[in-house]
Amino acid sequence: MAPTREPHPGPRSPQPAPPAPPRTLKPGTTWSDAWRRSLTAAPEAFRDDRVLNLWAADWHPDGTPLPATSPLDGTSVAGPPRLDTDAARHAVRAALDQHRAWRHVPLPERKARVSATLDALTEHRELLALLLVWEIGKPWKLAQADVDRAIDGVRWYVAEIARMLADRTPLPGPVSNIASWNYPMSVLVHAMLVQALAGNAVIAKTPTDGGLACLTLACALAAREGVPVTLVSGGGRELSPALVRSPEIGCVSFVGGRDTGARVAIDVADLGKRHILEQEGLNTWGIWNHTDWPSLTPLLRKTFDYAKQRCTAYPRFVVQRAAFADFLAAYLPAVRGVRFGHPLAVAAPDDPLPELDFGPLINAAKAKELADLTTEAISRGAVPLHRGTLDDGHFLPSQDTSAYFPPTALLSPPPSSPLHYAEPFGPVDTIVPVDTEAELLAAMNASNGALVATLSCDDQDTYERLASQIRAFKIGHGTPRSRGDRDELFGGFGNSWRGAFVGGDLLVHAVTEGPPGERLPGNFPDYHLMP
Repeated sequence: MAPTREPHPGPRSPQPAPPAPPRTLKPGTTWSDAWRRSLTAAPEAFRDDRVLNLWAADWHPDGTPLPATSPLDGTSVAGPPRLDTDAARHAVRAALDQHRAWRHVPLPERKARVSATLDALTEHRELLALLLVWEIGKPWKLAQADVDRAIDGVRWYVAEIARMLADRTPLPGPVSNIASWNYPMSVLVHAMLVQALAGNAVIAKTPTDGGLACLTLACALAAREGVPVTLVSGGGRELSPALVRSPEIGCVSFVGGRDTGARVAIDVADLGKRHILEQEGLNTWGIWNHTDWPSLTPLLRKTFDYAKQRCTAYPRFVVQRAAFADFLAAYLPAVRGVRFGHPLAVAAPDDPLPELDFGPLINAAKAKELADLTTEAISRGAVPLHRGTLDDGHFLPSQDTSAYFPPTALLSPPPSSPLHYAEPFGPVDTIVPVDTEAELLAAMNASNGALVATLSCDDQDTYERLASQIRAFKIGHGTPRSRGDRDELFGGFGNSWRGAFVGGDLLVHAVTEGPPGERLPGNFPDYHLMP
């Protein structure tokens, strides 16, 4: 009798993977943790559930605090204690008194006090970065980089300042700083400390949309070292008469949008006041007679850092139609590889914080604005090349995601859409195909001036000929340009910049007085002078 054989079991059905554990906030990174550490680090500047205003070298519980929430997940955070016009005028007059004393402090002493401030900022580096994550939604590594660029940049100025100040004197009055929320440390605090190093008292308005606690801590550390800083909160309508139009102000430094910048420009022009007004522009990346596609994809993904919420972001690509298919083959993998979500969410307590390209936008209103603009542009003929979804994001269970917007790319937005001519300040790319060099240049110059631009072009002579006709202050050959650090100059063409250019020696020259009749490089009402 033949032996009985067991039936062959056949292939086994694949077992479903176990569900991933729900993400949680990494221990030690909650807003409560950050707030408690801030109270410990600078008890003079933080009180219970609010921050104080700093003026006349002291902290004041004045102003009316507004409610505020974090863009990360809607958590309640400290809101700005808004001053009225009269209180702001008192702060400006007190800053003038500080200025008159500080301008006579010998340079070695100023260097020592600013250096001590930098040491204190270094000691509290991680707390400052964590506050940036909660207040403006920066991913952890980008928040750390913002703090580090401020510290390292000012250290360079400490080493170089004596040469820069040769035959120069401080301004007659303090420097007033009004800056946007996106770079509180590497732009605003950096500028304030260099201005003080140059012999000026400095005033700053906290950005309305975020960065309050981070700036408060940074200013508390500077004030402890005797650096004459003033930090106040308030609306533009209430504070502008004091921070822009007061006769005590020696210079106005502004970073923000064109509408507000234009109003500030009118005021400073009428008063003949020194000014530095950095405004938005539609930075563009052109593709013309280009063949090195493998090198382009990683560069394109980097353009989505911080959700393109920076003055040197590239939201517009102008592409030679004959190369459009090759461009898409390089572009789409880049946009599909972008990672976004909650910057502090981890699967396990010991996991490192996630490496994300971006977190939320600055608030839910901005996310809704971009959603509406995108929908409207598509309804009028724009072609969606890529539309991410929030399902692609890295989130906590059931968290508020109203401030998040996934990466999006649109082909040929209609001329009637703001996405055609203005900077979206969010992760929305617009792509415009062109057939001639004239069309390329017209599309790259659509916003009447920009801060940066890039042209990817194989031939050097062609690049140089076309680049000379692009209205941007910095132009890269196949690589993105940035604001720069240390000795790299920065400015803008057309409506993207008014007043003195900055960077390197120019940042110090912009806030000091030189020989009689000096003409600073910049865009002024009566002249334009390149460095």
